[in-house]
Amino acid sequence: MVLTFVNTAVVGTGAMGRGIAQIAAQAGSTVWLYDTQPAAVEAARASLVDQWEKLAAKGKLPADQVAVLAGRLRPASALADLSGCDLVVEAIVENLAVKRSLLADLEAVLRPDAAIATNTSSLSVTAMAHGMKHPERLAGFHFFNPVPLMKVVEVIAGLKTDPALCGRLVDYARQMGHTPVQAQDTPGFIVNHAGRGYGTEALRIVSENVADFATIDRILRDQMGFRLGPFELMDLTALDVSHPVMESIYHQYYEEPRYRPSVITAQRLAGGVLGRKTGEGFYRYTDGKAEVPPEPAVPEVPEMPPVWVPARAARRAEIYQLLKDLGAHIETGAQPSEKALILVAPLGHDVTTVAAVERLDATRTVGLDMMLPDSATKRRVLATNPATRPDMRRAAHALLARDGKAVSVVRDSGGFVTQRVVATIVNIAADICQQNICSPQDLETAVTLGLGYPLGPLAMGDKVGPTNVLEILFNLQTVYGDTRYRPSPWLRRRGALGLSLLHTEN
Repeated sequence: MVLTFVNTAVVGTGAMGRGIAQIAAQAGSTVWLYDTQPAAVEAARASLVDQWEKLAAKGKLPADQVAVLAGRLRPASALADLSGCDLVVEAIVENLAVKRSLLADLEAVLRPDAAIATNTSSLSVTAMAHGMKHPERLAGFHFFNPVPLMKVVEVIAGLKTDPALCGRLVDYARQMGHTPVQAQDTPGFIVNHAGRGYGTEALRIVSENVADFATIDRILRDQMGFRLGPFELMDLTALDVSHPVMESIYHQYYEEPRYRPSVITAQRLAGGVLGRKTGEGFYRYTDGKAEVPPEPAVPEVPEMPPVWVPARAARRAEIYQLLKDLGAHIETGAQPSEKALILVAPLGHDVTTVAAVERLDATRTVGLDMMLPDSATKRRVLATNPATRPDMRRAAHALLARDGKAVSVVRDSGGFVTQRVVATIVNIAADICQQNICSPQDLETAVTLGLGYPLGPLAMGDKVGPTNVLEILFNLQTVYGDTRYRPSPWLRRRGALGLSLLHTEN
């Protein structure tokens, strides 16, 4: 194998710079380390050697390789020391003016054919290259923290970037053991852009008093298989990182409603309630462990009412089978009796609207989320409307929990928690494809590796069904009168034709 870049420099020796230096050295490159603080260079070198020694102690690295890898590290006391490098990766502060100043200094000392890459996560590569003598030599090379473990890297072409440079960075990423994805130079690139749907929509749901943080986290973990709920995730990344990203992408897209940040995170950021690292976020932490409130107990109902399901309920046949398995007394008449619990299953609509449109007794009406088959989830979610009687709420909860499956009961809103969040994720992903920011395949790869979702956003759309996603979005748009739920044209075409979302256009 011919190494793409034999001599690589990393400018900035913080956590990101160290991670990039580690995998570059492991790929076989001689790695030059530079920082404006000379002591930081030696600290970075010592940290990297210590990391390799730990890997060797665990049997993940041959013991004789530690000295070899350490020998590939070269301290640089001045930028001029980098003059012989083939590639310089900058990993300094996210400040456009500071980065532009560094790029000008690098151009003054590097060979004309040397490449420069920026690890920026939020700044425009095109804007950074403006003012360079050779803007074609700059590309984005965005790694994720911790670099050695997060096996994806975004390769970003600015307006004037030489396409051949992106190809070389793709090859180099593979030599580093990472999976490269290519993106156009747009706000948030792929991962930070696609990630707007998860936490942002969950925050909207909380702001509407539909459910609390812990309930929303439980629902999204158990219904869709996310490893962490959105509030657990924000506590892990910390709001001083995640909230500025929300604001940055929102403003860079000229206040596009679907990216609107939340006052909830703005207030918590201002108050220093950041997450795990401060001991308090959406959860309190004791010895690094979250204090999670217990789930509400299943109500005891001495006499269960009969259950009636309207004809328009989603997955009506599956609901009947579920009720039969739970031992419910099912009514099958054209109208419910005066004692029946009315169980509806809307997609996107709120329970109140369904009760009004279908002329149901709202006091006895409860919603059941059937976006996915019951067998595909670990939790059932019910929604009451403002008029639902407490006895009917308790009866629905007790009935649906009879087989031991977890049940959450939330307040009425347009769509259930999972419906809203998943439809938003899919819609934003479809819009990324519509803008041709990246290929559908790179989008799926970037999100699963960079965000840890159980499925790529397009695969989520396939799992739910494109027409179901569209129905949810259209109904949410009606309920809220808000363009943030406007379906992407890319999604509408595929939903109308019944094609897989992963189908690519000619």
